Amino acid sequence: MYFEHHESNENLIKRLEAIVRSGKISHAYIFEAPGSVDKKSFAESFVKGILCPENRGEGCKRCSICNKIDHGNHEDIIYIAAQGNSIKDADIIAMQDRLKIKPFGERNIVIVENSDTMTLRAQNRLLKTLEEPPGNTVIILLSENMKNLAQTVQSRCVKFRIHYFGSDGYDFMMEKAMKTADMALERKPFYQLKAELSDVVGSKEDAAAFLDCLQIVYRNMILENKNKIARYKEQDLMDSIHAAEAARRQMKAGVSVGNALKNLLLKIGG
Repeated sequence: MYFEHHESNENLIKRLEAIVRSGKISHAYIFEAPGSVDKKSFAESFVKGILCPENRGEGCKRCSICNKIDHGNHEDIIYIAAQGNSIKDADIIAMQDRLKIKPFGERNIVIVENSDTMTLRAQNRLLKTLEEPPGNTVIILLSENMKNLAQTVQSRCVKFRIHYFGSDGYDFMMEKAMKTADMALERKPFYQLKAELSDVVGSKEDAAAFLDCLQIVYRNMILENKNKIARYKEQDLMDSIHAAEAARRQMKAGVSVGNALKNLLLKIGG
């Protein structure tokens, strides 16, 4: 399968290729990854491997099917995305109506973006399709946190975790986030915090990945506090999670990466 950056997901990609080549393709998958990961592109690469007649398992990037997937206009792929803040019951009903139509090729594919925003009613309706998928349908749920999906939905899907696959990799970002969180909570000087993030301000993608990891670190700290003697005040950890989310919103609104991270450090550094 073709991915621009895949070093941190090489084993996962090999597993997906093997699944397709074996013919043992499940009717439903969940791909979980931080918000900075282009989960839609990842899923589409998987779909190329399923549908491409020239290079089964990987996709050829040349045939009409691969080209249609690249341009988002393949007749047998149904995309569902949140309208407003959530995916609603009506969105699932529309998808189910589409699935009643025989595919042009060998199977229908459904890609649900931000699936963890589905309302409970929408999830319950989707459950009926997961239990009795029509034909060779494959449903792919993309999620930042699959724990927000009902257990009944999760149990009917094959689950995979996609790591951040930027230039320095997921492990690097997690290490950077853990060090930054400790420094901020220990009230290290602003200039030290800024120096620690000097190699994160290069791109919006790297900064978004850092923010994802930082929030994970703070959430883990909250869990540790509940299981042992607290290292830090829970309110400080919650405030830091909100500060990271605010920085993400600022970048989406057009604020430069440098200014968004500067505002973050001023808030979490206290």
